[in-house]
Order: sequence, then C-alpha cells, then structure tokens
Amino acid sequence: MSRPAAWVVALLLVWAAPDFAHGQVFLGSRPNPEFTIGPLFVRATVAPDTEVVTLDILWGLVIPPNTAGASVEQDLYLLWPNSVDGDSTAGAADPALAAYVKSRGFTPIAEGRLPLLAKSLYRIGEELPPEPVKGGAPFVTFVRQGGPLGLTSPVTYVRIPWTPLLANRTWLMNLRMELTDLMKRRKATWIEDLFWGPQHTISLTFNDTRPRALFPLYFERRDRVVRLADDPAQLLVNLRDADHLKIYEFYPGSARRRLSETLDSTEEIALFLDSSEGITPQVLTVQFGYFKGMRSWAPVLIPIAFFALGNLAMPIFMMLVRRVSAALKGRVQFGPGSAERQTGVVLSRETLARIVPGVTTYEEVLRYCGPEAEEHEQLTAPGRRTLLYRGRRVAPQGPRRLGWLLTVRRWSIEQHEVEITTERNVVTDVQARVRRSPLAEPETTPAA
Repeated sequence: MSRPAAWVVALLLVWAAPDFAHGQVFLGSRPNPEFTIGPLFVRATVAPDTEVVTLDILWGLVIPPNTAGASVEQDLYLLWPNSVDGDSTAGAADPALAAYVKSRGFTPIAEGRLPLLAKSLYRIGEELPPEPVKGGAPFVTFVRQGGPLGLTSPVTYVRIPWTPLLANRTWLMNLRMELTDLMKRRKATWIEDLFWGPQHTISLTFNDTRPRALFPLYFERRDRVVRLADDPAQLLVNLRDADHLKIYEFYPGSARRRLSETLDSTEEIALFLDSSEGITPQVLTVQFGYFKGMRSWAPVLIPIAFFALGNLAMPIFMMLVRRVSAALKGRVQFGPGSAERQTGVVLSRETLARIVPGVTTYEEVLRYCGPEAEEHEQLTAPGRRTLLYRGRRVAPQGPRRLGWLLTVRRWSIEQHEVEITTERNVVTDVQARVRRSPLAEPETTPAA
C-alpha cells in the first residue's frame, strides 16, 4: 500500500470512531521525554444561565530522581481537539506555530494566547490568587481544507513555555480556557423543556487524538507524548448552584459524585484516570439540567394539575362517551335478532281481522289479544265495556344487514292504540289508531 493511501485509511478509521466532546495530550519538545505528567486535573466548571464553560487544566511534572530540572528544560505542547478563545491582553501570537501548521498543509483560522497561571500548593489556605505566567501560552487554531473527506473541524495547537516552576513540586501550572462549545444541549420534546427545562450534556476526555486535523500532528510526534505518572489524575466536572441542579446520569459508573469540599453549592463529578491505559481515551460524561422559578415546583404542581384536570374533565369525558355511545347504538346494531324494540301490546292486522263486530265475544277477544288491556265500564250503560290495548314500537328505517351487523339510517316511533267496545259480551265496535313520528336515536332502556 502506498504512503498516501495509508494516510487516507488511517484518517478514515479515526473519523469513523465515536465522537466524544474534548480531550488533550501533552507533547514534549524532544523525543522520549524523561519526565511524566502528575498530578493532573482537567476541571470544567459549569454555571447556570450561561453557555460558557471555564476549563482549567492543572498539572505538574514528575522528574526522575537525581535529574536536574535544567537538563529536562523544554517547552511543552498541548493538542486540543477544538477551537479556543484567547486572551487579547496576554500578548501577540507566536508566528512559529502558524508557520508549523501551514507547512503541514493546514490553514490557520485563529491565533492568540491563553492565560497560564501558577498555583502554590502551600499558599492555598492564604487565599492568594494564582500567579500569572508572563506571556501566557500561545496557540493556533487551524483546519484542513479539501482532502478526501472535505473540511475538518477546528483544532488547536498550544505551546506552553518552560518555566522553572514546572520543575518545582510545590507548584501546579494552570492553563485556563473559556469554551462555548464544550456543553451540548440535549434534544428534547417541548413538553420536557416546558416542565423540566433544557437538559445539557458535557463530556471530558483525556488522550483523545482522533479528530482528523489533530491526528497527523500526533502521529508525527507520537514519540514525544508525555505519559501520565502514578500521581493522582482526574477528570472533574463542577456544577454550580447545586440547589437548582438535577443530574440525570453520568458515565462511567466508576465516576464519583459528591458536594465540592472547596466551592459552595457545587456538585462535583470526578473520574480518576488510569495511567496504565496508555494513549487510550478516557471519558467522563454528565447529563444534567437546571430548574428555577415554577420549574422548582414542577414535581408538586404537575401531579396537582393532572388531578384537577382529571376531576374537571371526567364529567365532560363521560358525557361525550355517552353521546358517542348512544349515537353508535342508534346507527349500528350487532346480533342475530331484529332491531325493533316494542313495549306494551301491539296488535297485528291479522289479529284485528279475527275480531268481527256482532260475532266475536268478550272471551274470544281476551283469547286473541291477551289479558293486558285497560277495561272501562260505564255506570250509565250497564253491560257495555271498553277494552283498550296500548303499545309502542321503535322500528329502524332503511336498515342494511351484513350477517350479524346491522346499520340503520334513521328510526321511527309508532304509538299503537286499539279500542274494542262490547255490549252483553259481544263486540260492537273496533277502533285502531297508529301514530308515527321520527326518532333521533332509540332509547338505551325500554320505556314502561
């Protein structure tokens, strides 16, 4: 395989790797540096109501015994896989950094200097501020244009000038950055944003050299990587205003969560770095959100709101259910029987045809029509009785049947009334009346 093809394959493998937010690796100026990094603290501080994250990288050097600090004196370099905001008051940019990345085929897009501070381990109790290192740390942010994969994301190359405090075990160096893209807003529905507020994710990594614009620089100078010492090394995320903070989850599970010992109302998530992992990226990810105002009462107000709405909506809901149910019952019938509904006594035409005035007797009328009749007698006309049969029938109009399924277009109600007059136990007159009227829907229960 040719050398350019090997580079393309390597870049493709790096580009296809999972994308974690940020990381860094230290390089020496000379191959195979004798010293190591330790202790190391990569600390991100997050405050509510701002997208700017303050990132502090604090470290010291572990120089082998019987080795003078002057013999290892050299500048350090930091590969940072994203863009940074410089300090305009720290001084002019270092043109050598831009010239170096240009010679490697990259395009500088920003230059400047980052604040570089020195903190004494034995003066913390006196609350003295860190001492700024004059000139800070120059940097260049660059991209690669064109190529097989197109434009790359911006990355940064930082030079950390040598200072005798690097060789002093009682001092820690502090490189500070103000970053606007370290914290990512998590996608959520509008309901989640309304009731619980926006959620964010922040990720810190160490030894992450996978960005496409960063990998060639690491690959060229991989023999100058400064390894971690056995001293404590941690990735830290400090979340301010812990009283209004909700931490949803953090990864990996070996990370530790606690209240900060030095900062008020601050939640701390810490992950110890394993020096035996070599150049393998080690990741700390935290998903969190802040809630204030009415959102602070959301765990109480939301159940109350649902309870109140449930009590108010239930009668309306039941009324709608009854109306829809009645409408369906009025238009759709299911079963093998007839859809007609009848109450009282409804005499058919055949039954009425068997009653012949002057011939049919009172006993025959009861036998043909049944005993469920109203009987009227007149005191002024002895021997005259009137039998009154009343009935009610609800019948479908235009029904269509498919098996047991019957659909009805409309309904009608029929009021039946038959009046039979007898004298001396013989029928003298028969009156039958039927009144029909439209009905919107049948009653759910039969009328008495």
